[in-house]
Amino acid sequence: MQLLIMRHGEAGWHTLDQERELTESGRDHVAEAAAQIAESPWRPKLIWSSPYIRARQTAAIASEILNCPVAEKPFITPDDDPGQCLDALLESEVSPLMVISHMPFVGSLATLLVDGHRRGIPFMTSQAVLLDMPVVGPGCADLKAQFLP
Repeated sequence: MQLLIMRHGEAGWHTLDQERELTESGRDHVAEAAAQIAESPWRPKLIWSSPYIRARQTAAIASEILNCPVAEKPFITPDDDPGQCLDALLESEVSPLMVISHMPFVGSLATLLVDGHRRGIPFMTSQAVLLDMPVVGPGCADLKAQFLP
């Protein structure tokens, strides 16, 4: 399986974290990263998005550029357990698949799949990485590419 993990674009402030929207700069950076992915051999067939507004907006921009559908997943919000996402990945037959979420989730998911732990690595806003997993499981992925705005 090939998995793209992307952090949402830069977002403004809101009293409710779930309601934060992308800034204009955030929209531009998401489009830049998505355009790089579109030119790569790893164009996703499906995007999984967090239900938070900034992730949904990021997914909508990426979906338009990459010409692929979006499915909202309630288990990929900032503080969710990446193990639940791993369970869903084990059941998925879609590849390449893209996950658009938040810190610390994206960092924890990436290190779970590459290194087998959940300590997490930092992701910049609009950053995406491509993981290649011959077998889906903790510590089974290799980092193959990175996309930065």
